Amino acid sequence: MTVTSPLLRVLDLTDALGANAVRLFVGMGADVIRLRPATQPRPDEAAALHWYAGTRTRTVPDADVDLTITELVGDADIVLESGPRPTLRTLRLREECPDLWTGVAHVVLTPFGLTGPRADWLADDHVIAAAGGMAWLGGDPGRPPVTPPHEQASQLAGTHLAVAALLAALARKRTGQGQLGEVSAQEAVAATLETGAISWIHAGSVPGRTSGVYGHVAHRIFPTADGYVAGGYSGPDRMWTDLLAWMDETGEAEDLTDPIWADPVHRWKHRAHVDDVVTEWTRRRRTAVIAPEARRRALPWAEVAAPGDLPGNPQLQSRDFFVQLHTPTGAVLDAGFPYESPGRPRPVTLSVSEPVTGELPWHTERSGAYAAAWQQRTHGSGALSGLRVLDLTWVLAGPYVTKTLAEHGADIIKIESAHRQDPTRFAPSMRLRPDAGPDDSGYFLNFNRNKRSLALNLRSSEGPDLLRRLAAEVDLVIENFSPGTLAKWGLDPASLQRLNPDCLLVSMSGVGATGPWRSSVTFADTLAAWSGLTAATAGSDGIPQGFTFGLGDMVAANAAVVAILEHLLRGGGGYVDLSQLEALTAHLGTAALGAPPTYDSEHVGPRTLRAPGDDRWLAVGATDRDRLRALAGHRDPQEWLAEHAATTDADQAAITLQLHGIAAYPVRDGRDLVDHDEQLESRDFYPTQLHPIAGDIRVEGPVHHLSTTPPVLDRPAPLLGEHTDELLTELLALDPVELRRLRDQGVLQ
Repeated sequence: MTVTSPLLRVLDLTDALGANAVRLFVGMGADVIRLRPATQPRPDEAAALHWYAGTRTRTVPDADVDLTITELVGDADIVLESGPRPTLRTLRLREECPDLWTGVAHVVLTPFGLTGPRADWLADDHVIAAAGGMAWLGGDPGRPPVTPPHEQASQLAGTHLAVAALLAALARKRTGQGQLGEVSAQEAVAATLETGAISWIHAGSVPGRTSGVYGHVAHRIFPTADGYVAGGYSGPDRMWTDLLAWMDETGEAEDLTDPIWADPVHRWKHRAHVDDVVTEWTRRRRTAVIAPEARRRALPWAEVAAPGDLPGNPQLQSRDFFVQLHTPTGAVLDAGFPYESPGRPRPVTLSVSEPVTGELPWHTERSGAYAAAWQQRTHGSGALSGLRVLDLTWVLAGPYVTKTLAEHGADIIKIESAHRQDPTRFAPSMRLRPDAGPDDSGYFLNFNRNKRSLALNLRSSEGPDLLRRLAAEVDLVIENFSPGTLAKWGLDPASLQRLNPDCLLVSMSGVGATGPWRSSVTFADTLAAWSGLTAATAGSDGIPQGFTFGLGDMVAANAAVVAILEHLLRGGGGYVDLSQLEALTAHLGTAALGAPPTYDSEHVGPRTLRAPGDDRWLAVGATDRDRLRALAGHRDPQEWLAEHAATTDADQAAITLQLHGIAAYPVRDGRDLVDHDEQLESRDFYPTQLHPIAGDIRVEGPVHHLSTTPPVLDRPAPLLGEHTDELLTELLALDPVELRRLRDQGVLQ
């Protein structure tokens, strides 16, 4: 097998929960050795291809697994393990021989974390989605909550496992010392709900199931003459006026041309009527007419594509997104990786996991310790202490990236302006807190803590020059403008490289900076529709609902964090052209190979059962039939389970099932997560910060727990422009006279 120079040596002992982390490391070109105990069930063909192509697998007799781990760990950079806490071998081996682990980034992923009263509980994807609050948001009011398709909860958890491992590896580069990290899958999901929990924190409201209708933006799935499209009319006024003009051109705008509908407050109040008119308009047209015309008009609408449609997507084709997998029976196409890594340039070709017997030599020398320039800047405790980041992002995906970096010590310089109003500050529907203003918007407070705000009017004559001067002083620039915007300010990749050769630029556009759709205007729902995920949300009625929270934003954000950490490990500057569409399409799992989820004859598939109380539910994972029969006695096992759930408090029912080795958890809503989940409470997942206007507020906590370089929350979200003078003095040495002049001329607004 031809092997390029890998970035890292990764020893993998994960189960299905951590599979996405393995795939991400393969996507970086890492040297991944999987150890599989001989009695561990083999993954089915699709799972083996999708998750483990590009790895090497050593099947080891159970009695020899500990010895094999011990032989390999000392020469590994990263050791990964996932599964229920009681089954983790590496934790026991670490306790038995701690000196062997001092130089390795050792990270474990469990369903509920290593601490807390439910740390030993079992969970599969269905149960994790319920425990983390994601399942609660899917489906119809009054009907059972619906788990997102294609194991989104497990994939998110696996991505966070990779992030934690990369953070630990970065800290090791500086110190030469390893550490233990841990990730709770429940927390990884709970941090991905957009307003799911923070609506309760700030407004005392609980977002519920809405059949796919977004609660704070006017976007949804609309039927067409032959399928479905995702779209809407939120955002800048142009999104409404241009859609209305299109409908008026066809004579189907009905009463929406009345001037009263130009008022966004009126439109929002009477959204149902607007949606009805738009629905009648879309019903009269084929999907293949609406979607391309919307792209031409720069409107955020997209066809709801099935996974089988994706190989024909011209945007994905043009960017060599798909991976070609070589199998014994021929080549097949699979969904690609979320971004293009220097260690695995596109187009990517992989072979099935290579079985290895005998010696297990690593394919490269073990990477050594060194300190990059930014790591020498400070002796802070975070894995990213010393890293300066110029944050040009807004709304959700980009701010979620810099939130994660800030938690681990990066200095985030957030460029804001009253002239380019971030909806999470300025849109009333996103402030959440009653009577909140731009400086205490609940949405903004949660996703922008630990950052410093610099007010800069980039529409002024001097704004772009100040921006370029700031870019010369940082290690990372991240933005989610439309492609081409940075070039107007002299900060396109080539210009930034000349200005600051060691700086990394990360662009997070909707579909990427190249390709025939590069100018597309996208929202989270349009990206999910293009990716193939929305189609999989269709129920028995065949109608897809999509997602009523920013899953696509979070998936793209996590992918960007992985890309950033990989590039920081490699050192030097660079450019990441991250397509949010590609990141989300990479989350199709085995569906890209046409493989539906299957359960063997020994297991009953996962289900959600009604529990006592108003809209209360219990999630039960895939269950071993013999365990269920033992509990049910002489009764029909499934009937017994439904009755047990219906007559027992959901938490108590879950306890009973977990004591008998059956994965179960109540389906949590936002209030439950914040106020009633004893596992999250014991791990302080919703800590309190003191904000100068909002007072004591709770925020979603960090997901990556590292023993030597733990995450921190050391400041609340900033007021608009709160740190302008401080930052311009610190970074550009501007004096008070110059600052006053710039402010008087409207540059610092």
